[in-house]
Amino acid sequence: MKILKGAKIFNRGKSFYGDILIQNQRIKLVASSITRPNAEEINMEGKWIIPGIIDDQVHFREPGLTYKADIATESRAAVAGGTTTFMEMPNTVPNALTQTILQDKYDVAEKTAYCNYSFFMGAGNDNIEEVLKTDKKSVCGVKIFMGSSTGNMLVDNRETLDKLFRNVEMLIATHCEDEATVRANMKKYEEEYGDKLDASYHPIIRDVEGCYLSSSMAVDLAKKYNTRLHILHISTAKELDLFDNSIPLRNKRITSEVCVHHMNFSADDYARLGNKIKCNPAIKSKDNRDALLPALLDDRLDIIATDHAPHTVEEKSRHYTKAPSGLPLVQHSLNIMMRMVQEGKLSMEKVVEKMCHAPAECFQIKHRGYVEEGQFADLAIIDPEMKWSVNKDNILYKCGWSPLEGEQFTGRVTNTYVNGEEVFDLNDIDRIKQGLGHRLTFDRP
Repeated sequence: MKILKGAKIFNRGKSFYGDILIQNQRIKLVASSITRPNAEEINMEGKWIIPGIIDDQVHFREPGLTYKADIATESRAAVAGGTTTFMEMPNTVPNALTQTILQDKYDVAEKTAYCNYSFFMGAGNDNIEEVLKTDKKSVCGVKIFMGSSTGNMLVDNRETLDKLFRNVEMLIATHCEDEATVRANMKKYEEEYGDKLDASYHPIIRDVEGCYLSSSMAVDLAKKYNTRLHILHISTAKELDLFDNSIPLRNKRITSEVCVHHMNFSADDYARLGNKIKCNPAIKSKDNRDALLPALLDDRLDIIATDHAPHTVEEKSRHYTKAPSGLPLVQHSLNIMMRMVQEGKLSMEKVVEKMCHAPAECFQIKHRGYVEEGQFADLAIIDPEMKWSVNKDNILYKCGWSPLEGEQFTGRVTNTYVNGEEVFDLNDIDRIKQGLGHRLTFDRP
């Protein structure tokens, strides 16, 4: 039994000063002042406490790509940034297209993850029988790549998509880019520029129209079959009109996610960062970036996530057409959003809503996402005044780099609790605790 004393607590759109009693992995009580005989009291004065962040889209690269990331290294980086739960994508090697491969990933996470976990089942061109075996109470969702991916995971055939949207009863998460549009654009610009083609052309090749064509198709299919659809990493202003903010999140059948890099960077940053910010869908022009925040504030966009997708420096140093897409972000997502709070763009309460509460509601996760009695004690402790900068010495990603290197931030996670146990202490980083995370369960009919 332990009591976190005197912190500023953020929960359900409010902030207040109080204590948190933790017992048997869960929050037993939240109150202005708590005392218990024999309880360990931990002074949290001057600190903020938020629910642990739930990141609904990461790529931790295990199995098959562990030279650049694995479940242990990336979940370790996650808890250092206040993320206590992740949902990982199926485009590993081999792709998670069978229940056996999916279970193999759960088995690894049970032994090595530093926080709570779930894994998406992958949909391919010819595995619908396997997809339909997925247990909706113990798996976060089914992932469909309606745009480029690895192996046999590109699904852009309308008949196959129709069958999936018609038959899958659980949440479907989609990567939406129209493959024909992307391929035609790439062919055009390769023919015109050849070796001179660089990352600045990425948002032109993977353009607004390609995103919209695919997203609007997914929405049409979901409406046709009343499918539970969640569209990942929205990056354009045009797509925002596809989403409804007139009903509560818990009642939505079509939801959306925005990622921190699409809100933080713009096409102007390719000149400075090049392939380091090459990702799919592409980081686009300022007008597209600047449309995302208002849509987040008015609830057309439901969740903030990372799409954490590490690659080695060597891979990113290749020519644009050979460099892989994706960037590492899970350790620093909260800092990106806190900087926006400090700039007056949104409130900390809204950040907590979109990074903690909304993922729990959207995916119907049991007993997580809030600082409340009965919830598992997944908590991020923040020193809101600490000034620091991102550098090689404090990056925990296995790939060893970040597009944020050299940037200064105010506010930092000092401690992280997962299921009531302290797994991360900034003052003793070598003692990060492993294997205390739980497999997520879902409150779905």
